[in-house]
Amino acid sequence: MQPLIISKPEVIKTSKDTFVINQEVDLPDALDLILNDHQIVIEGTYGLGLKLLNLLHGFLKDRHPDTSFEGQRVFRNAYQKYSNKVLLQIQSYRIKTRKSPTIGWLQKLYYGNEDFFLSFPHVQGLNSAWQWYIKGVDIPVLKNKIHPYYNTYFPTRFEHLILFDTWLESYNGAKEFAYDVGIGSGVLTYQLLEKGFDKIFGTDTNPNAIKGMLETTKSSGLLSRVELDYGSLFGRFGYQVELIVFNPPWLPASTNLGRIDEGIYYPERLFPSFFKDAAQRLLPNGKLVLLFSNLAEVSGVTKVHPIREELENEDRFELETLEKSKVKKASNKTKRTQNWRTKEEVELWVLKLKT
Repeated sequence: MQPLIISKPEVIKTSKDTFVINQEVDLPDALDLILNDHQIVIEGTYGLGLKLLNLLHGFLKDRHPDTSFEGQRVFRNAYQKYSNKVLLQIQSYRIKTRKSPTIGWLQKLYYGNEDFFLSFPHVQGLNSAWQWYIKGVDIPVLKNKIHPYYNTYFPTRFEHLILFDTWLESYNGAKEFAYDVGIGSGVLTYQLLEKGFDKIFGTDTNPNAIKGMLETTKSSGLLSRVELDYGSLFGRFGYQVELIVFNPPWLPASTNLGRIDEGIYYPERLFPSFFKDAAQRLLPNGKLVLLFSNLAEVSGVTKVHPIREELENEDRFELETLEKSKVKKASNKTKRTQNWRTKEEVELWVLKLKT
């Protein structure tokens, strides 16, 4: 396996043009400064930084009123750009600002670096990730909680997992070996193990996902049943197996991706490369299961469905079954307009090799 270089928020270098605020009366001036590309260090309370980000959020919402899927993406990109100019100082693995949360990732990820700056949104992300890691996350189809490692994708919607769990209940093929391509936080792997599969080969291009799964499988006694590789698609594994499962990203990428974005957006060549490699690793009577969604189509991002495109244009696989399920209505707490969600369906595609 390649060496794991764990991804983490980048340490920010301050400059002579960096400004400090420590009271609320500075907030309107601070907003003007970050909109003009200056950095701001919060030295009052943690809540002062939250108020500044709320002020920025409201300003950008007024500037970007388009509520379409693409319009919301433009707004989020703008918010990310300017909010990352709001900084916090870290000293001895703790946030220097008063009334700040205690975040274990600061020592776990930055050991040996005791005085540095991080952007406020990255600290917020580290805090949320620490709570999920320590307390665990309930997944309806699993007996036990998962404990996702920092910057590792984990599902917050479960209709596709329920579809897969129902399909696994009726699966009557061999259960010796399976691939989980893009293992993430391991949900599909745990489903397979709970349904009686002997061994899973899991891969991921995110080193944090592999690090987290190594920790979890070791502590839970599953290390001998889950073999991992940090690599693209099937990694170093060339075995032929009876089942391949893949829960790919559901949206086509329009820009270069960060680690966590790779769980949401797919690059142009992902599906052609996957289907080519999968055809070489599936036993003659094996099954290829993909969990997907029509999200990109109903939200107007693209008219191309990569699985249908494979079946129509290539001579590798044929469709055995296709099952669909409507998604639940978006939470009332969500701030995003999601009218298109009433048309969204999750999909479970079961393919087999053409004979």
